[in-house]
Amino acid sequence: MKISVITVCYNSATTLERTLQSVAIQDWDDVEHIVIDGGSSDGSIEILSGVSDQLHHLVIEPDDGIYDAMNKGLYRASGEIICFLNSDDYYASSSVLSMVAERMRTHKLDALLGDVGFFYAKFPEKMVRRYRSDRFKPERLAWGWIPAHPALFLHKNVIHRVGRFKSNYRIAGDYEFIIRAFHGQNLRYEHIPEILVNMQMGGASTGGWRSKILLNREVLRACRENGLQTNILKILSKYPGKLLEFVDF
Repeated sequence: MKISVITVCYNSATTLERTLQSVAIQDWDDVEHIVIDGGSSDGSIEILSGVSDQLHHLVIEPDDGIYDAMNKGLYRASGEIICFLNSDDYYASSSVLSMVAERMRTHKLDALLGDVGFFYAKFPEKMVRRYRSDRFKPERLAWGWIPAHPALFLHKNVIHRVGRFKSNYRIAGDYEFIIRAFHGQNLRYEHIPEILVNMQMGGASTGGWRSKILLNREVLRACRENGLQTNILKILSKYPGKLLEFVDF
């Protein structure tokens, strides 16, 4: 099974090489790495040019935001399994993609969910939080729960049905996309209780209280647009459980 890994980046020179290397060392032979750069000016383009022979698609051009860039990656993806790896994240081991491919093939899965370990930029080897995707169930979408997106692997048939990300979202477009993928669809999915991706703290969804306010507004909007009955109190109720992610490793 071919796996398409999509990485979108913009001015990510300090972390990009680590991300690219974590894909390059995967022991699964059939991997298609697609990189979409929004026109970086910090040296990212030079890094990408240096490894262009390792990339199946490299697009360097302005975009209308992260979800527009992710859609460009989806348009070019030809794998049976499709996933996203952020430009400041990296796979936890060289066997992540082989584990995913074998599990999805033998169990005939529509989706595979893994965990994500969070770290601070100054201490990339020290995990400070673990996002456990087994806490997600489709019926919990109205409460704001989704699987960890960087460790979510979808079969191409799901992508073809769901379509693209809505680029008029700024921060919760992946949440809205996951609603369309899972809500009322009876997908065959499993959870691997392992950290598959290490994710740097401080991104759009972990960047402080302003980000949280925008995130929850867009989560509320995403539920309403997709016919999920919810309210802001439901959505906020997930935060006490999320505090456990900082201690329950």
